[in-house]
Amino acid sequence: MTLAVSQHRCSRFAVIAVAASLALGAFNPPAFAEASSAVGSVAVYPTPPSELYPELFAAVQFEHVFKDGKTFVDAVPKMSPALIAAQYKREKDRPGFKLADFVQQRFTLPQDNPDAYVSDRTQSLEQHIAGLWPHLTRQPQKADAASSLLPLPEPYVVPGGRFREVYYWDSYFTMLGLLQNGKPQSIRAMVDNFANLIDRYGHIPNGNRSYYLSRSQPPFYFKMVGLLSMQDEAAAYARYLPQLQREYAFWMDGANGLKPGTAYRRVVALADGSILNRYYDDRATPRDESYAEDVALAQHSGRPAAEVYRDARAGAESGWDFSSRWFADGKTLATIETTAILPVDLNSLLYGLENAIRLGCERVHDMACSSDFTQRAERRQLAVQKYLWDEAAGHYVDYQWIKQQSTNRPSAATLYPLFVGLATPEQAARVAEWVSKKLLKPYGVVTTPVDSGQQWDAPNGWAPLQWIAVDGLNRYGQTVLARDIATRWMGKVQQGYGNSGKLVEKYDVMGSGAEAGGGEYALQDGFGWTNGVAMQLMTIYPELKRP
Repeated sequence: MTLAVSQHRCSRFAVIAVAASLALGAFNPPAFAEASSAVGSVAVYPTPPSELYPELFAAVQFEHVFKDGKTFVDAVPKMSPALIAAQYKREKDRPGFKLADFVQQRFTLPQDNPDAYVSDRTQSLEQHIAGLWPHLTRQPQKADAASSLLPLPEPYVVPGGRFREVYYWDSYFTMLGLLQNGKPQSIRAMVDNFANLIDRYGHIPNGNRSYYLSRSQPPFYFKMVGLLSMQDEAAAYARYLPQLQREYAFWMDGANGLKPGTAYRRVVALADGSILNRYYDDRATPRDESYAEDVALAQHSGRPAAEVYRDARAGAESGWDFSSRWFADGKTLATIETTAILPVDLNSLLYGLENAIRLGCERVHDMACSSDFTQRAERRQLAVQKYLWDEAAGHYVDYQWIKQQSTNRPSAATLYPLFVGLATPEQAARVAEWVSKKLLKPYGVVTTPVDSGQQWDAPNGWAPLQWIAVDGLNRYGQTVLARDIATRWMGKVQQGYGNSGKLVEKYDVMGSGAEAGGGEYALQDGFGWTNGVAMQLMTIYPELKRP
């Protein structure tokens, strides 16, 4: 790991560090229409790096000692954080002090590829993916209070590159490939790891890092559990029912007694009393892994800093970090308003979770619970159809609950209601028609029709969204379009593998021939969910395999 050495010192960093450290850990709600009296609790989390040595942390991030802000938050202190903080305070103003050297001496820096994988270009894509799983698998580690890594009891698969930990929603799509490669024990281990996180923290965090604990990610856990018993999903739901119910409680915290037109954490009560969910984060501070970028964003926005930080963090919880879906003006990150939006994908997944809990309760003969969750799912379905379905356009779209109007920013999230069986057959047919006209590109489904420069927009396509599309369309008998999407996408993946010997996290699906771009970091290879979806699609459509 090479340090980008900066000898430039400026007192403003110390001032900003102190100010930022005072804000860290704050749970102040945004200025708009938030409920202040709703009952709810916030879990106590391990201390993130930004709080262990706040002044040093801010200096490292603002001076860009590392090209990627995530590097420092993943570094492990060689001595107690308190001692490091004291040493920095004592030495920082001495002549000749070099911040990069100070960090190098006191931290063990992470490596993106601890055991570099060399592709064998003579292998088929299936052989290549099968060989990648051991490279991407991490073994359980002992707890280290000074490290940001949260230990897990079982082995787990990481996405690859800078993503050195397990990620919540990535893991479902990774598991699809593990299933096809005959690794049910790996799936079970990862499901149990997530159960362990729920038991410890009350939810599944964005990833197993202390700085990710204040947010989750799209709730795919019930889909992972279902993979353990695909012929009888209810049996698996019953086994993991306590964890499914506790995750649901996390997403619904504060819903009881919430007044219409207000919100609390991840729940919003609409004017008619309907309850839908939004993405959120329990902190309103810069993200540890993108600290300097978030501070600059807030300064540029002209908005209250805490509001911008919360919305950026909520965008990270969505997994779509970032996308024009979340921008008030549809194009500029500084206008991000994630917490003001009721997303199609999140509410579809929670509908799926409600039905999974219903089935699990039925299996254990808890009929009161089954009846309760039947009603919850029905109420959510009605609310989604009322607020998130655009009858004139023929697709689902997010809702701006504060302005009480559609965002009019369509995206591939329109396919989620098909994926969980929420849509009617007529709606599914209309969504299919709209997708084929607006989102279908030479190499698959584009994320949104907007080219904003963000990675979750055009021209990029992502493996999870291709699978959501294929599986959802097949569920409703839209098999021709499903096969077409799979064929186009796998054409791009196979082409990329042939050219580079790699699979990457996202692809340009517009046909330009360029690598996918945008976002806060360089294109990553590995790559967990691309591997998983590719294996799943080649299993369903064997003609997509190449020798």
